[in-house]
Amino acid sequence: MASVNALRRTGRLGAALTVIACVVYYALPLLAMARFSFQFIPMAALDASNLFERWSFRGLSAAFADPDFRASLGLSLGLALGSIAINLALLLPTALWAHLRTPHLRPLVEGITLLPWVVPPIALVVGVAATFRGRATWFLASDYSLVPFYVVSAMPFTYRALDAGLRAIDLKTLTEAARNLGAGWWTALIRVVLPNIRASVIGSSFLTATVVLGEFTIAVLLLKQTFPTYLAEYQRAEPQGGMALALVSMFATTVLLMFINAIFRRRSGARLEATRIA
Repeated sequence: MASVNALRRTGRLGAALTVIACVVYYALPLLAMARFSFQFIPMAALDASNLFERWSFRGLSAAFADPDFRASLGLSLGLALGSIAINLALLLPTALWAHLRTPHLRPLVEGITLLPWVVPPIALVVGVAATFRGRATWFLASDYSLVPFYVVSAMPFTYRALDAGLRAIDLKTLTEAARNLGAGWWTALIRVVLPNIRASVIGSSFLTATVVLGEFTIAVLLLKQTFPTYLAEYQRAEPQGGMALALVSMFATTVLLMFINAIFRRRSGARLEATRIA
């Protein structure tokens, strides 16, 4: 018994040390970023007496006032909305069809949606640009030519979020019940299935948005001024303001992912409660 208790204490101590190590590993770089971004004292002159002096949001305010910042962020948000719409239009019917009609093809569909992780973005862009540059220059000239690339890049995340939502419900029973009550296919999908996978749809949309708002390689190769490319250029010109903008962007992405997690947790809790009541 004593050895079992000792093992438990060792396990708890190991878990606590692991958590502390992870916090330190992630927190120290963020604290260093915050100090560099918002404290206007050189590192060589920093000591305990002036650790809390000359902190200012001046660099961040200047970045927010830059017209190029608003233009690039607006473009990235537009690209995110377009990518979300096309991704859902393509992958939601595909996932529903795979679950309802061809469940034996689900492994194949999952494998196809993983291909964007196999092909490097730079190879994809170079190949597509070489193909379209001589035949459809109007396509590459548009800022929104990035949307198809972002749709492909976000496909693995979108499909898995939708697939997880469909696996969590009894899809076949729901659709058959709706059909027996006189609903058509589209009515059953829109009024019965979609409300039950609403959390997955929202989660997949936010994941697509985070991919678009953080993607740099494709945009810079196609010479587009999206938010990530603007951030890289601004950081070279104004290191402190650029670092502050990167920190705020990282914080916003983290809040977005926490929001997604909260949605899924709430949905899972409601489903468990309904199961207990039943």
